[in-house]
Amino acid sequence: MQVLLSPIFKNPSFETEARHQYLKELAQLADLEPYTGELTAEKAGGVIGVIADSALIHPGFYEEGKDLRIIARWGVGYEKVNVELATQSGVIVTVAPEHMDTVAEYTIAQWMATLKRVYTLNRLSHSGDFSIIRTYEARGSTLGLYGFGRIGQAVASRARHLLGEEGRLLVYDIRPDIKELAAQFKAEAVAEPRILFEESDAVSLHVAGDATIATYELLCLMKPHAALINPSRGNLVDDQAVNRAIREERLYYYVVDDPVNGPRALHKDHPRIICTNHNAGITVQSTARLDRRTTGQVRDAIQGKIPAHVLNQKVLSHPRVKGFLKG
Repeated sequence: MQVLLSPIFKNPSFETEARHQYLKELAQLADLEPYTGELTAEKAGGVIGVIADSALIHPGFYEEGKDLRIIARWGVGYEKVNVELATQSGVIVTVAPEHMDTVAEYTIAQWMATLKRVYTLNRLSHSGDFSIIRTYEARGSTLGLYGFGRIGQAVASRARHLLGEEGRLLVYDIRPDIKELAAQFKAEAVAEPRILFEESDAVSLHVAGDATIATYELLCLMKPHAALINPSRGNLVDDQAVNRAIREERLYYYVVDDPVNGPRALHKDHPRIICTNHNAGITVQSTARLDRRTTGQVRDAIQGKIPAHVLNQKVLSHPRVKGFLKG
């Protein structure tokens, strides 16, 4: 039996004794095989588990994966996993929500950097322009959070003190308890995204999925000095629209935690569009937690135990899964 390992396990920047120990324990149960690229039918033979990155998992992988028990996502994004097909095939899908605080810290850091115009000041200074420019304070400003799950709440708990009593924290979410939940963070729940974009000095997106939510129409409602921060998924924002809106001075900064390639290649060298390499949730500490969680999830599935953070709970009643679970 094989366990396929995400390429992150080959990254020397995150080599630790703990990682070696986790993999050593897993190797006692199955052969460990690093993989790259998308998971296709040809890679499924003899595979009992996968610690998966964000690459696409094809339907054929499930169809040919006769021994496959678990796909443990090294992170929380599952758009490329095809959860429905995994459930039909009797394959457990888990996520590893070990980096909420990490992403929240990234969000706060980018929020402060945009308020202080750090990126613009750095560019000006390196170009020989030593101008003093307008910057802003968090205290008394308005921060809008689109999406108020675990990460949104972690951001709110950090931002509330920085905003001060006179600052406003606006949140938008479709969850039915949003008003009560927002009140716990001294935040105001707004009824529609338009209010969030229109009234905030910075908007941060904390939503799963690939559906575009930041359109040109919404971007045009923003204040000219405002920033849009997207530590979630690049596809949440219409890249053509935000590039145009920045050029038209509709908003000042766009920060996205995705590299300048693919649909975001048009942002290359734009001084007020900041792209990071999907690194918001990756630190030395969060990587160690992700390693521990995902290797443990795969180990549990191989040993017939229910792993933590099962995304597709319905799969636990699948005959195939009930066959290898011990209780």
